[in-house]
Amino acid sequence: MQSETILKVENLNVAFDGNKILEDLSFEVKKGEIMAVIGPNGAGKTVLFRALLGLVPYSGEVSWQEGIRVGYVPQRFIVERHMPLSVREFLSYKDGKNKISEVLKWVGFHTQDEHHLIHHLLKQPLGVLSGGELQKVLIAFALLGNPKVLLFDEPTTGIDIGGEETIYNLLKKLRDEHELTIIFISHDIHVVYQYANNVLCLNKEKICFGPPHQALNTEELKKLYGTEVGIYEHKH
Repeated sequence: MQSETILKVENLNVAFDGNKILEDLSFEVKKGEIMAVIGPNGAGKTVLFRALLGLVPYSGEVSWQEGIRVGYVPQRFIVERHMPLSVREFLSYKDGKNKISEVLKWVGFHTQDEHHLIHHLLKQPLGVLSGGELQKVLIAFALLGNPKVLLFDEPTTGIDIGGEETIYNLLKKLRDEHELTIIFISHDIHVVYQYANNVLCLNKEKICFGPPHQALNTEELKKLYGTEVGIYEHKH
């Protein structure tokens, strides 16, 4: 049985002050997929996400499956160390219907009991969290909206290498356990091979699209980045 299409993009164009940022872009995302978006700096990757969320004007069609809720985790979320905002206060900005403790466990904050979770993590100021902890809290914030799709703009920016693997394994776990569809922007081709079902190669226009082992050949990557890119496919 063929998977349902959860997102269909047709002939998407975005321009700012006459400068074309995205040109004639078309692709589909199936329910339950993990899709990666790659491309050089300035390729329009973040603008694509903003168009998918309806945050920038565009021409063409962006068609989400009816009734779909979409969560978004931004690339950078700057928190001053001394900002007086606790994890609980931050998460309470979104009405989670008492789901805060539940989603924190979903994203990997394993504790011995709920009392410990509430009296320790939830009272922590956002500014003292590590990069990995903050990213998990941001994912929890997105999950409080009960989304069926999550958009991640470079989900491991500012996180150490060990933390990167934890975050990507978490994304896969969320897809598997909560039937989510995930679209993420990445600069790491090895991560794309390891976690994505499909990859969109973007440099203002679509350069390639499909399963990573088919789409990411040397010729297409040279077209995408304008230089030779070595390919190493990670296998378990």
